[in-house]
Amino acid sequence: MVQPVFRFAPSPNGYLHLGHAFSALLNLDMARASGGRLLLRIEDIDRARCRPQFEAAIFEDLAWLGVTWEAPVRRQSEHLEAYRAALERLEARGLIYPSFETRAEIARLVAERERRAPWPRDPDGAPLYPGDAKRLSLAERAEKIAAGAPFALRLDMRRALAQAGALDWSATGRGPAGETGTIAAAPQAWGDVVLARKVTPTSYHLAVVVDDALQGITHVVRGEDLFWSTSVHRLLQVLLGLPAPTYHHHRLILDADGNKLSKSTQATGLRELRAQGVTPGEIRKLVGLQ
Repeated sequence: MVQPVFRFAPSPNGYLHLGHAFSALLNLDMARASGGRLLLRIEDIDRARCRPQFEAAIFEDLAWLGVTWEAPVRRQSEHLEAYRAALERLEARGLIYPSFETRAEIARLVAERERRAPWPRDPDGAPLYPGDAKRLSLAERAEKIAAGAPFALRLDMRRALAQAGALDWSATGRGPAGETGTIAAAPQAWGDVVLARKVTPTSYHLAVVVDDALQGITHVVRGEDLFWSTSVHRLLQVLLGLPAPTYHHHRLILDADGNKLSKSTQATGLRELRAQGVTPGEIRKLVGLQ
């Protein structure tokens, strides 16, 4: 029987709050209950926002909570070659292409299209890619890249779905609308998602799939705000020949106004709560854990 492997994977772009505490503690509880292992991953691809002091604070806050994990800690910034290799595999299958529109140009294209009819949006509410970069010839793409034009590498969703076929995943938790069990994946809802940029060698979608496979993760426990992102992850897993973990999406810890917590929310920051004398046991009660 394969030993279960869980992971907690924060980004060091701010201090941890109650929502992070809930996810970390739930991962720890589920790992212990199943006789499994808990790993820690630092998702620090965004070098513009990630800071060493935030990473140090992650270790401090988790140790204070009583969360323990196996060494070594995986840092995404130390594994860029693994993501590059995955991109090359997708490129060899004709599944990625560069787009050159800026965010402002994309917003303008969406506005133009919405004058005629509502433009589709992904599950997070962002408009799907409206450009026509797929029509550029290989020579035109190469010319733009050689000229130093910024670009995003996108997944050709139509081609990817044609190669992957029907997809689903196993969910042990509940989704935003109570979904559980075998979930039919719908990656087309995300359009031609970005997998990397000129200045950022991977996206969250690609990195998390590669990392989970390389770390042998069998159980992904994370917030329900990532429930439908799993559709993209299952697609990438199939395209790259990677194993599929079991997914458990948990409820979110919300603020007094019913909004998802932010790392800028001082009232729920673990550092602030610790300074006020709140104990780790009280944190468990605050997030609804025994």
